Amino acid sequence: MIDYNNKKHIFSKQHRTSNPIRIFLGLFVLLGLLFVVRAFDTGQIISPFSPTLTPTRTLNSYADEGDTQFKAGNLQKAIEAYQNALKVDPNNADLWAQLARIQVYSTTQITTDAGKRTRLQEAFASIDKGLAVSSDDSMLYAVKAFASDWYGNQSIAGDGWQTYLNDGEQEAVQALQYDSTNDLAKAYYAELLVDQQKWSEAEQYIEQALQKDTTQMDIYRVAGYVQESLGNYKQAIDYYQQAIALAPNMNSLYLSEGANYRELADRSSGITQTAYYNQALDSFDKAAKINDQQGVKDPIPLISIANTYVQMGFPLSADLNMVKAVQYNPTDPTVYGQLGIIYYKSRNYEGAIPALKCYVSGCTAAESCYVRNGGEDCDPNNIPNIPIAAQPLSQNSAAYYFTYASDLAGLHQPSNKYCDTAMPLFKQISAAFNSDPDIMSIVAEGEGICASYGYK
Repeated sequence: MIDYNNKKHIFSKQHRTSNPIRIFLGLFVLLGLLFVVRAFDTGQIISPFSPTLTPTRTLNSYADEGDTQFKAGNLQKAIEAYQNALKVDPNNADLWAQLARIQVYSTTQITTDAGKRTRLQEAFASIDKGLAVSSDDSMLYAVKAFASDWYGNQSIAGDGWQTYLNDGEQEAVQALQYDSTNDLAKAYYAELLVDQQKWSEAEQYIEQALQKDTTQMDIYRVAGYVQESLGNYKQAIDYYQQAIALAPNMNSLYLSEGANYRELADRSSGITQTAYYNQALDSFDKAAKINDQQGVKDPIPLISIANTYVQMGFPLSADLNMVKAVQYNPTDPTVYGQLGIIYYKSRNYEGAIPALKCYVSGCTAAESCYVRNGGEDCDPNNIPNIPIAAQPLSQNSAAYYFTYASDLAGLHQPSNKYCDTAMPLFKQISAAFNSDPDIMSIVAEGEGICASYGYK
């Protein structure tokens, strides 16, 4: 039996008087709880324990991706990553400088003058956006000097190319005025000075940039370029290799290294020459493999390999690499011109004509397919629609023009009337390069051949 004596009746109601304030507060709390429940139901309030439906990437993650892609050698993806970072923080001057720097470097994977020009203009636009944010940023001016230097040649800038080099000098000076310790600005300044044939000044500035231990690939690259311009090819290779150690997937560095090995080979003989040629081929092959790993169809390493095989006296290997280069980039007029040059150097004069025609005069889809198919007609029912447009005469394209015209003149017969095409080309070249004795001697020889058939 349970004893209820002296126990409180805990389930019984207590007789109390109602308190209006307590009632009001209770109703207020109840209404608040109802509001919260409704907000959860409608999605206005999300539980902190709920997973994020669309994760938001941070600024640093995009920038890190850009750096990683740059080091991996995939410059297009590096550009895209920095562009995404700038969508997150468009007022970050450093990001604009890094984007522009990569945009300039990406022109090493573009073979046409028009493509290079467009990309460099994009770099200038990035720099201008950065300067709108920070008008006294030293790195932005340094990268602008870099872009101005690479824009400052006749094939890109036209007749005003020298203006870009002059502007680049002023931009480099301005970068150093804002930050005298900016070693990248010193390196870019040295590169500009080389391109203006001011070699002693270039050496002074690159030596200043090299005084401190650096992890900047650009500084070693420019140091290699300075030594290369002075004909110190072994020293240039040493610097390029230091740059490669910092950016082992930058294929343009291997191209520079290989070009210097090839220069050493040209100045050597016997076993030493063969060894240098093989080292050049190894460098170019590394650049090609980097492209394959990245899925980049860049014909430039293959063109370098082909030119090396020509110099070694292996025309078949040269031709095979150049045909592959054209197949890599079938819409690029430059690779057709390069193929024509390789054929000509290999003494395949007949094969050179249709390839060079595509570059100089343009060609139909059927004609370009014939070139890509190794000099055999394509199936008329399965010809890709890839006509090639004629390219203008410039400092960079002059070799294609005079090689094409010379080839036509050399193979002229009354039946093919090749000089009908060659003579107008010789006149066009003469008008543009009458002050260049080397080019004019080639023109004179070709015109002389055509003259022997009665052409004037």
